[in-house]
Amino acid sequence: MSSSDIFIGEIIGTAVLILLGGGVVAAVTLKNSKARGAGFLAITLAWGFAVMTAVYISGPLSGAHLNPAVTLGIAIKDGVWDNFGVYLAGQLLGAMLGATLAWVAYYGQFRSHLTDPEIIGDQAEKPIEGPHNGSKAGPVLGIFATGPEIRVVWQNLATEILGTTVLVLAVLTQGLNDEGKGLSILGGLITAFVVVGIGLSLGGPTGYAINPARDLGPRIVHALLPLPNKGGSDWGYAWIPIAGPLAGGALAAGIYNLAFA
Repeated sequence: MSSSDIFIGEIIGTAVLILLGGGVVAAVTLKNSKARGAGFLAITLAWGFAVMTAVYISGPLSGAHLNPAVTLGIAIKDGVWDNFGVYLAGQLLGAMLGATLAWVAYYGQFRSHLTDPEIIGDQAEKPIEGPHNGSKAGPVLGIFATGPEIRVVWQNLATEILGTTVLVLAVLTQGLNDEGKGLSILGGLITAFVVVGIGLSLGGPTGYAINPARDLGPRIVHALLPLPNKGGSDWGYAWIPIAGPLAGGALAAGIYNLAFA
C-alpha cells in the first residue's frame, strides 16, 4: 500500500464511519426525524454496521484502520512505524468530513431542534455533575462527540481505556489480514460485532468513543459549524476520549506481545 492509498482510504473509510455513526445519533436525537427516540440499542447496532461498511469500503486501499488506537496497536505489535502519521492524518480529516456530511443530511432537523424554545430552555436548566473545565456541552454535541453521564475523571478515563483495549486486542488477535497491516474481510465483520458488544456493555458511562479521531474530528466540526444555539463543545472533557483510547491501544498491543506473539 502506498502512502497516497493509505491517506485516501483512511479519509474515505473514516468519513463513512462518522457519516453513518453520527447519522444514527442525529436520527435518534433530533426533532422531526422519523427515528427520534429509537434508543441506545439502535445507536449501538448502527455504529457496528457503520464500522463494517467503512472497513469493507476502505480495506483494499488502506487496510481500514479508521482509528488511531488501532494504528498505534498495530505499530507497537510489529515495531513498525511506517506511515503512522499518514494514517492519523487521514483518520482525522475523514472524521471531520463525515461529521460535516451528517450535518448536511440532517440540516433541517438541526435547525428545527436548535430553535425549539423547549429544547433550548431544558438545556439551559440542566446542571453538569462533577468538576468540569471549559464550556459545557451544547444540546447537540452528542451527535458529534462523546461525553460522560457522570463526570468522574478517573472513571471516564478507565472506561475508555477498557473499551479500547478490548477493541484493539480483538483486532490484533482475530481481525488482521495476511499481511498483518489491516483488517481482513472476516476481521471487518468480527470487529463490527465487537464494537456493538462494547457499546452495549461499556457504552453507558461515556458513550464509548474508543477512537480519538472519531471524537476529536467531529468535536472540531461542532465548534466550527454555524449551528444556532449550539452551546459549547466541552473542550474540558475532550482529552479523555483521546488519551483513553490511545492508552487502551498501547495496552492491547502490550498484552498481545506478552501473551500471543
